[in-house]
Amino acid sequence: MEELTPPLGYRLITGPDDAAFCARVSALLTEGYRLYGSPALAFDGERVIAAQALVLADPHG
Repeated sequence: MEELTPPLGYRLITGPDDAAFCARVSALLTEGYRLYGSPALAFDGERVIAAQALVLADPHG
């Protein structure tokens, strides 16, 4: 039987600023996470990289 890992109280999602990044953030919002602060953007010489912090209101359930 597989043990369930409790959800993390804090997540920092990073990746190229594209639809897949937005989908990852949207999925976490659906799971009960809330945005924490503003997104950050950086240019790595080829593309824009985004970062967004999210927190879970009650990480223990």
